[in-house]
Amino acid sequence: MRIAWIGKKSPFCGNVTYSREVTNALLDRGHQVSFLHFAQEEPEPDNWPNFQEVSLPFIYKSQVYTIPTFKATKVLTESLREIKPDVVHASLTLSPLDFFLPEICDQLNLPLIATFHTPFAGKGAKLISGTQLLAYQLYAPFLDNYDRVIVFSQIQRELLASMGVREKKIAVIPNGVDTSKYSPGTSNVKAEFKAERLFVYQGRIAPEKNVESLLRAWKQANMEAGSKLLIVGDGPLRATLEPFYNSEYGVIWLGFLASEERRIEILRGGDVFILPSLVEGLSLSLLEAMACGIACLATDVGADGEVLEKGAGVVMNTKTVRSQLRTLLPLFQDHPELTTVLGQKARNRVLERYTLSKNITHLEELYQEVLAQQPVKLTWGA
Repeated sequence: MRIAWIGKKSPFCGNVTYSREVTNALLDRGHQVSFLHFAQEEPEPDNWPNFQEVSLPFIYKSQVYTIPTFKATKVLTESLREIKPDVVHASLTLSPLDFFLPEICDQLNLPLIATFHTPFAGKGAKLISGTQLLAYQLYAPFLDNYDRVIVFSQIQRELLASMGVREKKIAVIPNGVDTSKYSPGTSNVKAEFKAERLFVYQGRIAPEKNVESLLRAWKQANMEAGSKLLIVGDGPLRATLEPFYNSEYGVIWLGFLASEERRIEILRGGDVFILPSLVEGLSLSLLEAMACGIACLATDVGADGEVLEKGAGVVMNTKTVRSQLRTLLPLFQDHPELTTVLGQKARNRVLERYTLSKNITHLEELYQEVLAQQPVKLTWGA
C-alpha cells in the first residue's frame, strides 16, 4: 500500500515519536511511505526511516502548534498529486493546514485518516483552559470531515462524540511500543549516578506536566542520600525550577536526550517512573517505561489511568498529586520488592494491550476498511 504520512519530525514531542515509530513499522510491513512534514533546520533525529520526504514551508513551529506559510497548501496538494497515494494519514500537528486537508483530499479523491493527539484531563474532569480546550472546540467540527479519526482511548472517543464528531468516524487505536527494543535489560545508570534507588521523570518541563508537584513532594519527603531523581527533558519551566531543586536534594537534570539508546538505558536502570501530568493523551513515555519493566506512577488523565488500572501501576488524583507522592516516594524507596512486582505487571500490561505490532495491524485493518468504502478512483492524470 502507498501511504502519504503528514506529521512532525521536530521539535521532539510525543507526536514526533508516534510518526517515527509508526512509519518505521509500516515500512517493515512492506508498505511504501512518503513523509510530508514542516521543514526543519535541526540535526536529523535518530532512528528515522529512509523514505521519500517532502518539506512543507512554515513560519513558526513548536512542540504544541505550527504555523505554515501560504505556500504550504499548494506544496502539499502538488506533492499528493505526484505521490498518488492509496491513503493519506495525518498525524495532526495543531496547524491551520489540518483544516484544509479534507477539502484537498476530496478534490484529489484520496481517503484521509487523522490521528488526534491533543491531551485532555480525564474521566469526569473538564478540559483545562488554554490550548487543549481550544483545540477540541476548534477541531471537533472539522474532524467529522475526515474519513476516520484515530484516538487512543474510549474516553477520548466519547469526548469527541459529545462535541459532534459522528461515532462511526472515530476509531480507537491505542499507542504501541516496540517491546523488543523497549524491554528489561542491564544498565549501569545507578552506578553512574551513585544511586541505590533511582526515580525517573521523562517529558517536557512545562506547566501541563506538573513537574513542580513532583519536585516539591520529593523535597518534602526527605529522601535518603542514596535515592536520586532523574529529570529527563527540557522546557520553559526548567530555568525557574532547577536552581531550587538540584543535586543538594538528589535531583539530577539531564535535559533533552536525543539518543534513544540512552533513554532506554535510563529506564532499564530505574526503579520508579513518575508522570504527574495534568493532561495527557496516551503517554508514549509511560508505555516505554512500562515496557522496560519499571514500576510506574501516573495521574488519571487522558488514557494513562486506563493503562495502569487493575494493578499495572499506581494511579494518582491530579488534585492531590503532591500529598500522594510525599507518601509514595518513601514507600517505593524502602520496599524494592514492591517496585519489582509492579515493574513486572507493567511490562505484562504492555505485552497484552499496547504493542506496536498490534497497533500497526489495527492500522492496516482501518486503512483497508476506509479504502473499501471509497468510490471508484478516477485514473490519475485523466
